[in-house]
Amino acid sequence: MKILLVRVSSLGDVLHNLPMVADILRHHPGATIDWAVEEGYTSLVRLNPHVRKIIPWALRRWRKSLGKAAQWADTRAEIKAFFRTLREEEYDVVFDTQGLLKTGVIMGAARVRKGGRKVGLANGSEGSGYEGISRIFHTDSIPLNPRTHAVARGRMVAGAALGYAVDHAPDFGLPAPEAGSRPDFLPLEDYAVFFHGTARDAKKWSRENWVELGHALAPMAVLLPWGSPQEKQEAEGLAASLPNARVLPRLSMMDAVALARHARLAVGVDTGLTHIAAAFVRPTVEIYCDSPKWKTEGNWSDRIVNLGDLGAPPSALDVIAAARRLLEAG
Repeated sequence: MKILLVRVSSLGDVLHNLPMVADILRHHPGATIDWAVEEGYTSLVRLNPHVRKIIPWALRRWRKSLGKAAQWADTRAEIKAFFRTLREEEYDVVFDTQGLLKTGVIMGAARVRKGGRKVGLANGSEGSGYEGISRIFHTDSIPLNPRTHAVARGRMVAGAALGYAVDHAPDFGLPAPEAGSRPDFLPLEDYAVFFHGTARDAKKWSRENWVELGHALAPMAVLLPWGSPQEKQEAEGLAASLPNARVLPRLSMMDAVALARHARLAVGVDTGLTHIAAAFVRPTVEIYCDSPKWKTEGNWSDRIVNLGDLGAPPSALDVIAAARRLLEAG
């Protein structure tokens, strides 16, 4: 059986799609699985050794060339190459678990054998960016409860299409933290990482809370990553108030993954890197301030603590207590 997964973005959503691979292979051991994904996330998917071929989709970069005649010829050649690569294989099943027009177009262009199926979502979840027009590319549309967890969605779609029940904890297929070398930018001693940055200000936890948490964890080193000039400024402000904190340089995707993978403790708001730490089953405190906890909470291990909810951020004392419990548990 040849299967294509179409989940192109974003970081957290691609991560949450990974358990589909282990589920499918558990029930169909001989299957080969390919994946079409935004080029910036190919390195994350590549961590799962059971994905045979990754087909990079570069829509974010291609859009930047619109209106630029000097670049458009190269962009058009890249787009043609993407679809040519996509159509090299003939699949038994193509899954689109994102439910957008752009992912529907990819599904529509993929080739299936005679009798093959193109399976997608019949509806979106609450607050998702689902686009109903994507259903025109389906042969099978799978309905789900609008409050289905982000990790369960893809798993349940695949189970419904391939005839099996999803009845076990998710397996993200990621390597153990001990596997591979530790990057040079990481300290040799145990450290906590604060994933404080997020694109939407309402999802952020207050600076005062981060400072209180950092002091409570001292003398453990606290590492502060950032992904934008504003986040860098915020990280520098936190570091100035904490004797045990260090602002990291700008990290590549894989360096950021390594940061989460090797952390003794990860504390973060509802963002992709926090969810990566949880997927590696590192001791993780997930903080929800302005997003629903049910949607993405790490619920597969007692090494993950989820605090707060939509409109109800947790206190610093609650997070400190959770962090200490995780550290004491080892």
